[in-house]
Amino acid sequence: MHQTELFAAASPESHGISSGDILRFIERVESEGLNMHGFLLLRKGRILAEGYWAPYTRESMHRMYSVSKSFVALAVGLMIDEGKLKLNDRAADILTDLAPPDLHPYTAQTTIRDLLMMATPHSSTSYTRHDRHFAATFFQKEPSHPPGSVFSYDTSATVILGTIVERISGVPFLEYMRAKVLDPIGFSKDAWCIKTPEGTSWGGSGVICTLRDMAKLAYVCLNDGRWGDQQLISESYIREAVSKQIDNSMTGNEGYGYQIWREEDNGFSFRGMGSQFAYCYPDQELLFACIADTQIMGPVAAVLLKNAFKEEIFANMKDKPLPADAASEQALAQKIESLSIIPQQGNSTSTYAEKINGKWYRLYDNPMNITRMRFMFNGDEGIWEYENASGLHQLSFGIGKKKAGVFPEKHYFGEQIGTPKGEGYKCLVSGAWVEEHKLNLLVYITDDYLGTARMSFAFRDHEISVHMIKAAEWFLDEYAGFAGGVLAEQQTC
Repeated sequence: MHQTELFAAASPESHGISSGDILRFIERVESEGLNMHGFLLLRKGRILAEGYWAPYTRESMHRMYSVSKSFVALAVGLMIDEGKLKLNDRAADILTDLAPPDLHPYTAQTTIRDLLMMATPHSSTSYTRHDRHFAATFFQKEPSHPPGSVFSYDTSATVILGTIVERISGVPFLEYMRAKVLDPIGFSKDAWCIKTPEGTSWGGSGVICTLRDMAKLAYVCLNDGRWGDQQLISESYIREAVSKQIDNSMTGNEGYGYQIWREEDNGFSFRGMGSQFAYCYPDQELLFACIADTQIMGPVAAVLLKNAFKEEIFANMKDKPLPADAASEQALAQKIESLSIIPQQGNSTSTYAEKINGKWYRLYDNPMNITRMRFMFNGDEGIWEYENASGLHQLSFGIGKKKAGVFPEKHYFGEQIGTPKGEGYKCLVSGAWVEEHKLNLLVYITDDYLGTARMSFAFRDHEISVHMIKAAEWFLDEYAGFAGGVLAEQQTC
């Protein structure tokens, strides 16, 4: 297919997929409570369906988390194509300044190929949020087994690969890829990557781009390194990258290539935390990509999402066009047009709203270090005001609807890990009465970092009970735990 036709829209039926099946997929993921942000379905290079849950749009920059790893693997492939790197090169021989004189032989033996297929000598990622040099920890940590032998998911492997690419090229890895791959496929000019504490791109987790950007890079892999009539990355490298290079069946998987997962039905995938996915099936010329934030649901979310796709779409597609179905196409179009992130479910009113409105509660010692709080209601909106270790804060919320705002904590990371952003993360907050005496808040962080906090406030006579849970990497830590408190006279606060 000529590159000018790639990613052009086409009817699902013309490519053997029913609009009704796609509609059922959307309805199913919503019924499962999955916090979807966008999806894209592509077959034979044509977009058959694409949708975004407001406020997300086609232009929205979105954190890709570990999908970033697959991007780094493609940058490594470009370096190998150029002869600047070999699969059997040893990381310690390139990053000599990071390797200590007494480097353990296992670490010294680790090759580029070992790193690509997550077969490092470490049993876990070598760094934590508190380390000031992520790459250095890879060489400092005591290894547990010989490299190249067993699969162990290790994000520090990708950090080392990204550091090597940037050390050799002298530029951030996305910039290195720009003229060779990203510009030819129309990858967003303003895509970027969060930095490690030492200042390199955090290729293990930090790429921020659009859903279409991710899908386009996945399509290059689906098409053996080509975009239209352009061979952007060598076919030989891509075929290795998407093939099974190491077994990971102990963790219930189908194999692993070069920072790319194997899937059943001869498929492969890019995978990122929170349900950032690009599933590719070469035999069917099919690609399904999505963005979301399902961290609060844990691993079950990925299973629910994949099952919905496989059972509603993949299992029913045909190898030939289907009859046109104007009614189903219209129903699907209407559904996609109306997509919006679902707010906290429950009742919009309660007799307790008037009873507690504006009244302060003092809390006993608790893990959140919240000392006092109150709620103020005004129609279908409210304000939660509270004081914790970082000061007195207000968080506005909608009741039965979402309200966009800024989360009040300002010390969370920004463009670089370890460096505070200095301003709150963008968020969507909604509330509802889940019982007559119980108000729940749902906080979705929608910034460069994604996360969720769920909060429940139960009122009884003059007492309050609080329960908070969070799902966010390296932030929202102050919003998890239980607390109890008692009503206080407002004038004494």
